[in-house]
Amino acid sequence: MRLDKYLKVSRLIKRRTIANEACDAGRVAVNGKVVKASYDVKIDDVIEITFGNKTVKAKVLNIAESTKKEDAKEMFEIVG
Repeated sequence: MRLDKYLKVSRLIKRRTIANEACDAGRVAVNGKVVKASYDVKIDDVIEITFGNKTVKAKVLNIAESTKKEDAKEMFEIVG
């Protein structure tokens, strides 16, 4: 699954366009490397998103085409 779509489906970022813009601006890294929105997300990848001066690190646990709001939290876990 594309990174921008994963960020939207997992609700780490609310809209796909915003996820796309964050990737284009170089604010999203996977496994320590800045990647584009078209990056293919795999299980156990660690996604790092920078929001202003705050950074969120999340480990991919599973990948789903669509999910309910309650189940979205099961797609990733926040890591230190």
